[in-house]
Amino acid sequence: MDLDDEGSNFELKEIQTLSGHTDRVWSLAWNPATGTDDAQPVIASCSGDKTVRIWERSALTRSWDCKAVLEETHTRTVRSCTWSPSGKLLATASFDATTAIWENVGGDFQCVSTLEGHENEVKSVSWNASESLLATCSRDKTVWIWEVMPGNEFECASVLQGHTQDVKMVKWHPTMDILFSCSYDNTIKVWAEDDTGDWHCIQTIGESSNGHSSTVWAISFNAGGDKMVTCRKHLSTLSGYHDRTIFSVHWSREGIIASGAADDAIRFFVESKDSVVDGPSYRLLLKKEKAHDMDVNVVQWSPGENRVMASASDDGTIKIWELATSSN
Repeated sequence: MDLDDEGSNFELKEIQTLSGHTDRVWSLAWNPATGTDDAQPVIASCSGDKTVRIWERSALTRSWDCKAVLEETHTRTVRSCTWSPSGKLLATASFDATTAIWENVGGDFQCVSTLEGHENEVKSVSWNASESLLATCSRDKTVWIWEVMPGNEFECASVLQGHTQDVKMVKWHPTMDILFSCSYDNTIKVWAEDDTGDWHCIQTIGESSNGHSSTVWAISFNAGGDKMVTCRKHLSTLSGYHDRTIFSVHWSREGIIASGAADDAIRFFVESKDSVVDGPSYRLLLKKEKAHDMDVNVVQWSPGENRVMASASDDGTIKIWELATSSN
């Protein structure tokens, strides 16, 4: 379906609000192995209340319910959560300086490994495509790469130093073992392994290379992995749409960029047909004012259903949305 031909005849329908966290919700993740004919979609969410919640949609009622609360492992805010590509393991990063690995054992989530080494708050965690590597980053300015060993063991393969400030997010490329990290130092760094097995920074994207001039909060790739979108206080190429800090961006499989920000709104952008020779341009498809009562910390498209997404906020809720063609 050509989004440009449809004009702006879209609306964002709220399907359900998921309540249960008692503090702000920092992050959420769709389980990539769910949302198929055989398995109903599952979402993990993490919060300042030190817990992780697992939500599942009922096949019968289509209603989302909390199936598990993962608690008494992290002692401070849980800042980031992400499923392994197979959907079998969940990694959670916390301000308590640890990363926990969870496995669903017969419907009961168990912490099967705890990764220690960062000096303070762990801000983000990311699996590579083959599930052989895990990356974490921290306020201690470092990025760690962990090798996934048999028996849920994790061995530190490298400690990457190069950022001069708090590292906000790590993200593996969707098909290659190349790692991207973004930071309060206004840069994105690209890391790769050399022939000897050592990891090095192969590129730094800063303001001088059309990068950002303030904190870089998030990174997302398109489905093909040949384009990357990043966000900061104001988007450089999509400027003038948000007047507050942008905390999250996510690229859908069909090329829609969703963004969530401190203005409580969610926006959607698509590539314009009249893109110029020197690069694509993007236009605003839809803006949802007051999507949440407070800051929108994360937006994530469903991996299984087109135009279904979830958002999470400082207001303590997760919302499930559908980007639908309006009837008027």
